[in-house]
Amino acid sequence: MKTTIEIQNLKCGGCANTITKKLSNIENISELEINNDDHTVSFNYENENTLLKAKALLHNMGYPVVGDKNALTTKAKSFVSCAIGRIKD
Repeated sequence: MKTTIEIQNLKCGGCANTITKKLSNIENISELEINNDDHTVSFNYENENTLLKAKALLHNMGYPVVGDKNALTTKAKSFVSCAIGRIKD
């Protein structure tokens, strides 16, 4: 199945690098694409459990799905994830 998720706090290539690296580690996710312009993450997944894992991981990294709570602590996590993604370029 294919999904496109609009997420919060996606700012740059550093964010995209971190998201790509972390989501690629989830089994049964393929064809991962990050679009910074429209703040979306698209990928193929095998089942609902895989999708839930991906959404939970995004939230834990500081990139909650649009409509989910985006507390200051969540925003701070996204800045850390972004910085890590920039360093590892």
